[in-house]
Amino acid sequence: MSALRIIRAKDVEGQLDWTRMVDAIAAGHRLPRAQTTDQFLPMGNGTLMTRSAVIEGLGAGVKTFTVMPNRDPSVEGAMLVYDSDGSPAALVDFDLVTKWKTVADSLLGVRLLARPDAQRVLIVGTGKVASQLAEAYPQFRPDCTVRVWGRDLAKAAQLGVVADDLESAVRKADIISCATLATIPIIKGDWLQPGQHLDLIGSFKAGMREADDTALCRSSLFTDSRESAVHVGEIADPLTRGVISDTDILGDLYDSIHRQSDEEITLYKNAGGAHLDLMIAHAILTAST
Repeated sequence: MSALRIIRAKDVEGQLDWTRMVDAIAAGHRLPRAQTTDQFLPMGNGTLMTRSAVIEGLGAGVKTFTVMPNRDPSVEGAMLVYDSDGSPAALVDFDLVTKWKTVADSLLGVRLLARPDAQRVLIVGTGKVASQLAEAYPQFRPDCTVRVWGRDLAKAAQLGVVADDLESAVRKADIISCATLATIPIIKGDWLQPGQHLDLIGSFKAGMREADDTALCRSSLFTDSRESAVHVGEIADPLTRGVISDTDILGDLYDSIHRQSDEEITLYKNAGGAHLDLMIAHAILTAST
């Protein structure tokens, strides 16, 4: 076995961009469907998560991390990438993979589902992912304007132009990206307007919701991965209660998903998954050689 490569952010950041990472996820979904598994274990007041994937043509990856709401940073971990022959290939910086994976996942949803003329972006949240969204949107859609809402207005101001009132900001936006740890829905379906695109990132386990039932019922529902989405609160909760059914999820990234009209409200649940991490890690390894 050759020496295990260690890839840090400083090794490749200048060689990566959002379009390249979005393209990597799109290309990965043209390969055979990934085999994936997730494990969630309680750890104090937080969670230990392990996500694994095998993709024919890309090899395998295992990402393990802890989510601790009272820690700064709240999420820390590492990712091990394997070659197609099962040999360990590289240990990749967790934050590097997660940054490009999480946001590129949502940007691919925007590319496929938002109206082409959508320019007014609202970011809901002030954490690390929200800051990455604020960086990414102007690069990915140069003509867009970005506003940020958060419970802490001072933190929101560090990311961009502040939206003082959430309801008003939602009603005026073309694209709404939520990246919070909300357990009670903060986006109300009654606020949504025809033609909007709602991107939900934050909910990663049962008991977490960013949008209410009305939002789901008024929207055409899509996700990055059906297998991942049905286990997170945003989808699992309304499924369990019969608010939505499996058939209401119109497609994931392995399908040909698109909006049907300019008036349609599209909702994209960014549920993540180790297959997306592997696609991004592979792109990072390619860029580092």
